[in-house]
Amino acid sequence: MSPPPASAGPREHLGDRVEGAIEARADAERQITEGEARHPTRRVVVRAGVRLAIAGVSLYLVAPAVIDTAGSWRRLGSLAPGWVVVMVVAQAVSVISLWWLQRIAMHRAAWFAVATSQLAGNGIAKVAPGGGAIGAALQYKLLVQAGMDRGRTVSGLTASNLLTLAVMLALPVLALPALLRGAVYRSLMEAALGGFGIFAVLAVVGAVALTTDEPLRRVGRVVQRARNALRRRAEPLCDLPTRLLYERDRILATVGPRWETALTATVGRWAFDYATLLAALAAVGSRPRPALVLIAFCTAQLLAQLPITPGGLGFVEAGLTAMLALAGVDAGAAVLATFAYRLVTYWLAMPLGVLAAFLHHRRYAPREPTVAMDGHAPR
Repeated sequence: MSPPPASAGPREHLGDRVEGAIEARADAERQITEGEARHPTRRVVVRAGVRLAIAGVSLYLVAPAVIDTAGSWRRLGSLAPGWVVVMVVAQAVSVISLWWLQRIAMHRAAWFAVATSQLAGNGIAKVAPGGGAIGAALQYKLLVQAGMDRGRTVSGLTASNLLTLAVMLALPVLALPALLRGAVYRSLMEAALGGFGIFAVLAVVGAVALTTDEPLRRVGRVVQRARNALRRRAEPLCDLPTRLLYERDRILATVGPRWETALTATVGRWAFDYATLLAALAAVGSRPRPALVLIAFCTAQLLAQLPITPGGLGFVEAGLTAMLALAGVDAGAAVLATFAYRLVTYWLAMPLGVLAAFLHHRRYAPREPTVAMDGHAPR
């Protein structure tokens, strides 16, 4: 089902739009399921084999970056302990902001169910190639096991993922003016103020995009023209502005009147993740250029989305270390800061995911009926 024409107005027949999108997705999933039912074994084996081969080759290529970064564990004792605590607290607030967003999108779902399912899904996403999809599927399964409505869970997870992705993609665009200006800050505090100022602007821009149509249409037209100019041989895009409005309306239909809170939680999710990186730089005593640090942060997040290695393993380490070096961080300090940041945001997610899955199963797993001594279940 294609999005309705823009002339119909972004908020007219909003329920019909969302319902049509869900029906189209269900039809597509049915077609995929029927296709896999005809050739289940061969498709699964070939797909898994291709993914493992690509992941293996990629890990081989980025292994030097991973080994070099991991070798910094011997220098962890040189980190300032106070800033290590700040790193952990900032990352905890970042994750809690994501739980807050998901809970809003799923209409006040239970905190425990949202937290444990997200941690478990995030944990498996760090170890499986193409882990983002696998992690989302696991979180969906755990939320349904906790008693959540299937439709509400799908729409809530989709809306929260769209919001977090949109904010992440907008960050480097807002940081670009400071980068082009070449501003150099003399302290990490100025770097923090500059970065969080951009996050404040991002919240305002997000509010405008969620409440008015014309700015979003203009962005769509600019991106559409750029894409068509770069890919002249491909079929030209002609409906990107309408599709952006369509996806925006789906988000609004899901989060409802609490869109302001949802936007605040989304910006907080990335702002405190950025604070984690700043704390890692402070822990190694670095004084970088803030605009480039923000670009380095955005680069790391984009590389983490690559479905080639689990959680962008290797690509994030290489990209973040290189960008921090460009930002004026000493090479050794850049490697150590990258390792400290990834230790908190990547490696720690695995044991936390296992613990969260255990706690979730303990609370929500179906109980076996107690059998009495005579072999019959008690009434």
